Amino acid sequence: MEETEQPEEVSQRPYVKNAHTEELVDHYWGSISYISSLIKASELKAGLILSFYGILLNFVFQSLETVVDVTSHDTFLYILIGPWFFCTALSIFYCVRCFIPKIEGNYDPNIFFFGDIVSKFGNIKEFSKTFYRVSVDEEQLFGQLGEQIYIISKISAWKFRNVKRAISLLAIGLMLLLIAAGYYLILTIK
Repeated sequence: MEETEQPEEVSQRPYVKNAHTEELVDHYWGSISYISSLIKASELKAGLILSFYGILLNFVFQSLETVVDVTSHDTFLYILIGPWFFCTALSIFYCVRCFIPKIEGNYDPNIFFFGDIVSKFGNIKEFSKTFYRVSVDEEQLFGQLGEQIYIISKISAWKFRNVKRAISLLAIGLMLLLIAAGYYLILTIK
């Protein structure tokens, strides 16, 4: 029969580092990198939408004088242009909102968050000691990394919701603009 170890003997064993710690660290940092790239992608999409609006609005405002001359008293055209303008303004709002830095600050201090590093861990020496202490304690290290993954995931999801809204409003606005352009063409052909 095997002898069972007594609790005292187990607690006196030397600490054995998890054989997969390096792989886990890479996995956590890979996740952080991936989510950070999603944040950059959302901001890139918002930037592309804004660039498209820059081209579109330039074209619209260059044509505005001609359109007003032909349809100065056409109520239906203004009824189409009003919602188009509203959709465009709201879409631009959501694009700009995507660029606003989003900081989730209602969490415990984290050694990987730049805001906490400079405000929650004291001076440079105190932070260095805390950083080292957390880094050698796997449970604390992975806890802090996991929290950071969660927080940047929340930020990424928020930014993508803004981009999705901007794209939806862009599509609605383009449909309204095409209807208005078609109506304008019918008016000019008569």
